[in-house]
Amino acid sequence: MNTLAHASGPGPWVLFFPLIWAAVVIGVVTALRRTGIVRGRRGPWQEVRTSAHGENSPIALLGRRFAAGEIDEDEYWRRLSVLDEQFGRVPKDGAV
Repeated sequence: MNTLAHASGPGPWVLFFPLIWAAVVIGVVTALRRTGIVRGRRGPWQEVRTSAHGENSPIALLGRRFAAGEIDEDEYWRRLSVLDEQFGRVPKDGAV
């Protein structure tokens, strides 16, 4: 009787097809997440935003008011120090 395994077994090439399928699945998931079609946990390429630091946060609002000239620099820094005590700041790299 002649079998595929013979005496030494099928060998390491048996892992080739599952590895190819795993690479295809990982590639598709990565492509979908980077294009924004699939929303999951944020990757390192996306900016981290919390509710206190989003576009409508008090710190962002203060920055827009300063940029528009509604408040002067002294008032900006005074209010920013109060907001920093309450909300803190998120570093640019996303680390907390």
